[in-house]
Amino acid sequence: MTQISDGGILNAAVKETNFNFEGQTAFYRGKVRDVYDFGDKVVMVASDRISAFDVVLPRPIPFKGQVLNQIAAKFLTATKDIVPNWLLASPDPNVSIGVRCETFPVEMVVRGYLVGHAWRTYKSGLRTLCGVTLPEGLKENDKFPTPIITPTTKAHEGHDEDISREDIIAKGLVSEEKYVQLEKYALALFERGTEMAAERGLILVDTKYEFGEKDGVIYLIDEVHTPDSSRYFFIEGYEENLAANLPQKQLSKEFVREWLIANNFQGKEGQTVPEMTDKKVLEISNRYIELYENVSGEKFVAQSGEDVIGRIEGNIKNYFGI
Repeated sequence: MTQISDGGILNAAVKETNFNFEGQTAFYRGKVRDVYDFGDKVVMVASDRISAFDVVLPRPIPFKGQVLNQIAAKFLTATKDIVPNWLLASPDPNVSIGVRCETFPVEMVVRGYLVGHAWRTYKSGLRTLCGVTLPEGLKENDKFPTPIITPTTKAHEGHDEDISREDIIAKGLVSEEKYVQLEKYALALFERGTEMAAERGLILVDTKYEFGEKDGVIYLIDEVHTPDSSRYFFIEGYEENLAANLPQKQLSKEFVREWLIANNFQGKEGQTVPEMTDKKVLEISNRYIELYENVSGEKFVAQSGEDVIGRIEGNIKNYFGI
């Protein structure tokens, strides 16, 4: 397993980019991506920023952007027979270029197991999540009889909010016809992701999908089956841990959330992000690399160098011939 131990790479992490390209028509900075519009194309730079509880944490994580970008590209390529997707090219380890779409204002969260937010809701005594009725008698990490969809609104700032299928349609966020299609795509993508995970000895626990539309065609956009959008368990030991009420060994960003919760931070007003030491930053970086190698089945090849920003800018310019 590839391990990063050189503290010098901390200075090479990409916290943000501020390019101004010829032909660029707009710029938007998301929680972890810097997005450059070029008319009918969009350039997404996967930075090394990391967010949890919808808050961008103070320090970037080396190679996190590369991990996300390369995993997403792998799964976008592997699922394009299910639904068209936005990806046209990935000219740099941190960059994806694709079709510019009008984004649907909801995220399709598919859950196969009772974990994370769903478990915290269930544990509180509630039995409905996003309009979906949850069975009685479940415990943490149990598998649902069939995967469920628990959509959220897509917030540009602040927290995404749970929302039901009925409210999405009633509020006109997405038409019923298109929403039904989004559900079909989301479940088919989850099934494919589950199959691909099983080949790697993993369980795809839950994930989220984002969709957009161009010229009446629905596209899968953004990232797919990455550690920022998905949670994985290891198949080995799952049943034994479940029977013994032990935590599951998992690959996801949940370990970051758990560290924050243990240090009294859940993104609530008045709370302060705990100190992220160099040691903690390197630990998180190595966990992302571990996830990359487990999910992709490929050895991680770290791309850094002294001028990472210059490399990214140069590769984007080369793509557009500017």
